[in-house]
Amino acid sequence: MRKSGVAEKYVRVVQDMYERSRTVVRCAVGQTEEFKVEVGRHQGSALSPFLFAMVTDQLSEEIRQESPWTMMFADDIVICSESREQVEENLERWRFALERRGMKVSRSKTEYMCVNEREGSGTVRLQGEEVKKVQEFKYLGSTVQSNGECGKEVKKRVPAGWNGWRKVSGVL
Repeated sequence: MRKSGVAEKYVRVVQDMYERSRTVVRCAVGQTEEFKVEVGRHQGSALSPFLFAMVTDQLSEEIRQESPWTMMFADDIVICSESREQVEENLERWRFALERRGMKVSRSKTEYMCVNEREGSGTVRLQGEEVKKVQEFKYLGSTVQSNGECGKEVKKRVPAGWNGWRKVSGVL
């Protein structure tokens, strides 16, 4: 927060919120005893996306290389590279930077997609573990397909558009 130019009094307020954070877990049979929260951001807090954005902004400045582009929104990151090797290098760079700050890359959510068939059947690895290869992925609600087609996206958007039109026009 300091690197982003946030006033010291606000930095201290946020620190206090996180350092003294306690919670309980509710379930069908009751709730747990109160305990201290030691990691993570406050789920559902309006402040959480702001804090995460500040951290990822700092990270992206630090990590940004010759990668064609990187897209970030909330805690989703899309890294585009020219080759599998560059993808692996960029993934490793992000992993290292995140872990240095006490965060982790979610291995179960990490996927890669090839749009160049010349790349063949190789794999992408992160710390020796194979990353799941997909033919399409969703980003910010839109489906991106490896073959460059947009049919699935059009099929999804046309009915959504008609539904929106019906709502505002009063036509059933």
